Amino acid sequence: MYALAYDIGTTGVKTCLFRIGEQIELLAGVSGGYPLYVLPGGGAEQEPDEWWGAMCSTTRAVLAETGLDPAEIAGISFCSQMQGLVLVDREGIPVRRAMSYMDQRAGEELRKGIAYGPQIAGANIVRLLRSLRVTGAVAASAKDPVWKYKWVEAHEPQVFARVHKWLDVKEALIARMTGRCIMTTDSAFATLLYDIRAGHRGWSKEITKMLGVRPEHLAEIIPCTAEVGKLRRAQAEELGLAEGTPVYGGGGDASLVGVGAGAVELGDTHIYSGTSGWVSTVVGKSMVDTSAMIAAIVGAQEGAFNYFAEQETAGKCVEWVKDHLALDEINLYLSREFDLTHPAPDMEAVYTNLYDYLMAVISAAPVGAGGVLFTPWLHGNRCPFEDPKARGMFFNISLETGKTEMIRAVVEGVVYHLRWMLETQDKKITTSNPVRFVGGGALSDVLCQIVADCTGRTVETVASPQNVGSVGAAVLIAVGQRCIEDVAQAKRLIPAVKTFPPNAANKAAYDRNYEVFKQLYAANKKLFAKLH
Repeated sequence: MYALAYDIGTTGVKTCLFRIGEQIELLAGVSGGYPLYVLPGGGAEQEPDEWWGAMCSTTRAVLAETGLDPAEIAGISFCSQMQGLVLVDREGIPVRRAMSYMDQRAGEELRKGIAYGPQIAGANIVRLLRSLRVTGAVAASAKDPVWKYKWVEAHEPQVFARVHKWLDVKEALIARMTGRCIMTTDSAFATLLYDIRAGHRGWSKEITKMLGVRPEHLAEIIPCTAEVGKLRRAQAEELGLAEGTPVYGGGGDASLVGVGAGAVELGDTHIYSGTSGWVSTVVGKSMVDTSAMIAAIVGAQEGAFNYFAEQETAGKCVEWVKDHLALDEINLYLSREFDLTHPAPDMEAVYTNLYDYLMAVISAAPVGAGGVLFTPWLHGNRCPFEDPKARGMFFNISLETGKTEMIRAVVEGVVYHLRWMLETQDKKITTSNPVRFVGGGALSDVLCQIVADCTGRTVETVASPQNVGSVGAAVLIAVGQRCIEDVAQAKRLIPAVKTFPPNAANKAAYDRNYEVFKQLYAANKKLFAKLH
């Protein structure tokens, strides 16, 4: 069986074609980029037409590469960034650009809606307790989609008057494909308006009324494995696919990366490092740690939750240090070509890209980066503390510090924060050992070993770890087509291919730095606020 999956990320789409048999085999994957529009005041938007354009070009490229007849594709599914806001009219056409999960303009709407009076974790006590009882979480961040919705209502009333439905990212693309407006259960939960209680599953009238959301704007909720409809003719022609191909609900990245990682059994933990990062553990009930901004979220599996801690910028920090520190000449490097086929004299390998070369370079640097620390909060932070004003910094630079130590400090800083979230989860649950490590970061054996050494956990990786979201989407098609009984069976389709035991000799240096790392935010919180 062949399955087509679209991984709709923050900066681009990855279109993957899979063959599903005894295992899930990636036949081809093609990426296409699009911009993130960063606006004054904390705005972050994207253009849905640019998502679609990237989907069309990458779909045709995948089909050209494989030579597969589009009629052989059994289903289309999605893995997508979550907590976006896409407001559409009655034709399913967006009435404005999509507001990204990174958008944080709605601070005033948050204050008026829930952040006033006696508070716990930034939310009014009464409203917080009511939300926790009904939804298992609380909209206590300006980045939560309900406050984006209220921001549009307050600042763009003429646009708001045209709204027919509130959708998330993949749901807007599904509406374009099928003409049907839906939300999968995980996307509905991510609005923090979804009643998780047994016998009440669906939109909560109590919470929508409390937060001032119009019920008519909320779409029909369906399971992630459900078929939404058939691909319409015009859209099929644009994509180069067959009209009538089944389109499935799919899931958000927070739901499907764990599925694609094979971390699907109760107690399984996976760590993700892509543009953003997170730690997620499968649990059997709803739970929340309001002080650390961790909640058990509804995922793609019936009867299970993902206890989820998010890091705003992970791989994005490595991209930043590559562009702005590793490359030497200000503004000139953009037009230069780098010959990586002639590495440093003490290196034997040949490198085909700068990222791999950087990983090799930092592998020769001392563990702990010579005592230099980096805080990976380039776009604020959410867990284990919520602060959009927090920022990145280098700490403890000396005359002996060079670029190599600083670059390693950035990589280690991302891992220290992942460890912080992992250990914060351990205060409420038991995370697993081994852990599955996935995302683009898991392509580097160097980074995999740093994660193992710093956390003290055995790290496992899977084939194509950068494509696990799409693998998870393919699993949903397999369930929808009844190739497997349920999502929990995905583990046998997705075995570990590499294992990285921790090196105990490196743990002491990491432990020392880590203890200092955890204190840097508290020591600088007021200073961050002064600058923002």
